[in-house]
Amino acid sequence: MPLPVVDMPRTTPIYSFAALKSKQREVKERGSREVVHITENGNAAYVFCSEEVFAEEKAQAVRDALYEQELISLLERAEADREAGRVYHGIDAVKCEIGKRLQNG
Repeated sequence: MPLPVVDMPRTTPIYSFAALKSKQREVKERGSREVVHITENGNAAYVFCSEEVFAEEKAQAVRDALYEQELISLLERAEADREAGRVYHGIDAVKCEIGKRLQNG
């Protein structure tokens, strides 16, 4: 499975609750592209985004969770192989073993 492309962290847009009134157009425009955090009395309180952004955030969370589960499964399998002595040292040893398996069908 190919590795996922990892985006560099970006600054999260943060607005005060009062900005929902004074900067409504700006907040809505940002929310149409990304999740916007809303503070109340200086504390994190709400998030705001469009339905499309919300759906993509949920889909990305599912993809991330599935990828993480696959990695855990592969690591568990590798640990079991190591404990059972199914270990090859170096690329040449791996190539030799693959060759043997291909010959034996």
